[in-house]
Amino acid sequence: MKLDEPVTGGPCWAELGTTDLEAAGRFYAALFGWRPERDPRQEAGGYTVAHLGDAAVAALSPLYQESQPVAWNVSFAVTDADATARLVTEAGGKVLVGPMDVFDVGRFAVAVDPGGAAFQLWQARAFRGAGLLNAPGSLGWVELMTRAPARARDFYTTVFGWTVNASEHYTQWGVAGADFGGMVTMDDKFAPEVPPHWLPYFAADDVDATTATATGAGGAALMEPRTMSGGRRIAVLRDPQGAVFGVYRAADEG
Repeated sequence: MKLDEPVTGGPCWAELGTTDLEAAGRFYAALFGWRPERDPRQEAGGYTVAHLGDAAVAALSPLYQESQPVAWNVSFAVTDADATARLVTEAGGKVLVGPMDVFDVGRFAVAVDPGGAAFQLWQARAFRGAGLLNAPGSLGWVELMTRAPARARDFYTTVFGWTVNASEHYTQWGVAGADFGGMVTMDDKFAPEVPPHWLPYFAADDVDATTATATGAGGAALMEPRTMSGGRRIAVLRDPQGAVFGVYRAADEG
């Protein structure tokens, strides 16, 4: 990720919806050194912000609806959640929740793209988003898994104005040319029941050691550590409650 702070149109926050906040907090603390802090307000519903030092880096949240899967969710920064929600609908997506105010910290919406991948909109007020990006233990890359890449490209460039850096093998998303993520076409290697989704990657000093820690703490490696073309070392992991995320070696990101 070339972004080191939240910018309009870029990813600004990652949020885990989970069935066991306490267990998830212990798992990610062991993995990344996060310090979970639960919001004491009853109306916050157990929402927990994870910190590295003084920086908020991600959130852990209970599931608020029976249909909500255990999964990581990615939020993108917008200046006007209501206007962007209208763009989502006009471009062929759907708005599932909101836009709605979250205390005094911001305005929020949940949407899905035309291919069915869910994402979130965040209009900052008191809370801008992650206080650390692209550093060990923080959000470092986001990747869209989709079965409709052409529709996805049209949709996201329309809604967010993203720049596209496409090669024969991989498409990267950017804000004004600063790439922050990519897109993978879901082929027959993906089980039919796996839905389109956004996959967050967290930066790590050592991908192999992080993978070993995850499996030792009850998680699983869905993709064992491997070195990609260009030298980037990555792995895809699943936490004990079933949420999938990626890790990559921070030193590989220029």
